[in-house]
Amino acid sequence: MSEALAYENNYAGIRAASSPRTLRAARIKEQSRLLDLFAAMPSPDWNHAVNQMHDEVMARCAYLAEKVLEVEGIGVPPVPYAFVAFGSAGRGEQTLWSDQDNGLIIGEGGGERGELYFKYFAGVLVKILEKVGYPPCPGNVMLSNAMWRHTLTGWREQLQGWRDELQWEQIRYLNIASDMRCIAGSRELEREWKKAFQEVMEPGEALTAALLRGTVRHKAGLNVLGQVITEPFGEHAGSFDVKYGLYMPLVNGMRCIALQYGIPETSTAERLKQLIRLEAVPGLGLEACRQAFYTTLKLRSLTSYTVYDGMLQGSSYLTPSMMKQKEVKQELRESLGTVKLLYRTLQRQLRFTERKGL
Repeated sequence: MSEALAYENNYAGIRAASSPRTLRAARIKEQSRLLDLFAAMPSPDWNHAVNQMHDEVMARCAYLAEKVLEVEGIGVPPVPYAFVAFGSAGRGEQTLWSDQDNGLIIGEGGGERGELYFKYFAGVLVKILEKVGYPPCPGNVMLSNAMWRHTLTGWREQLQGWRDELQWEQIRYLNIASDMRCIAGSRELEREWKKAFQEVMEPGEALTAALLRGTVRHKAGLNVLGQVITEPFGEHAGSFDVKYGLYMPLVNGMRCIALQYGIPETSTAERLKQLIRLEAVPGLGLEACRQAFYTTLKLRSLTSYTVYDGMLQGSSYLTPSMMKQKEVKQELRESLGTVKLLYRTLQRQLRFTERKGL
């Protein structure tokens, strides 16, 4: 049995947690176990185990939120719902430390009672998640924000409204939504939502142009001389920002291409798998992109972190001492070079669409 499969048997403490306090303790225990396993597991397997742990914890948070509402006399959910994740959680790419990026899909027929129930449920769940170690999303992409909490009908209308606009903000919202994945609740609602999203995102030249414009503004952390761009000042001087210098440019670029091809998968690994199968974007080197992605997952896990009250609080920086390690330095340069090629390809696509007046 592989380390990853063996690890998946270790969720009893999480599943039995009866309060945010005991759930937080169970999460701390499992993150310690995962840290011990890091050197023994291949990076993709370790990343999978980390995200399985997060899924279990967040699903238990939703269960506890339901129980709070029952105890307070508000009752049980009046209609089915799906508690969903966006961002790195939606893609299954969280590190051991992660904030909240989530939403809610609500079944039809709940009426005013359903609206009130899920508004209160959302507030309770966000607070439980915070107590368990997931700080609020800085961009407020959370189910407590009414923008990210709708019935299926409401979601269809909002998604279509974003598609009709195709301005920078609406494209950002569509990109966020494209990473949606169900954590707890109705899988049928998840399937119906994804069907609606695919219909709204039917590939077209105007959509492609807008997606490209929203993507190419992010660049890999490599200058024109091929040198790694590090932080010039402050507490992270000499460090490299893995998240914004490598990870996000790669994730954003692959998402952009996947949406152009109508690929429904949300994880970067699955998007790459499908793009390789389709032999998409000749000349790009998708196998190199896949290797760069797995290298990026490993580098993200090597960034500095601290421990506060038992919970990991990470940065996205590779320290100068870490970057001096020969293997890390080589893998970083190779991955950044691959991402730079990816963005040259996207920029060529954008110039072509702009010449067509889109």
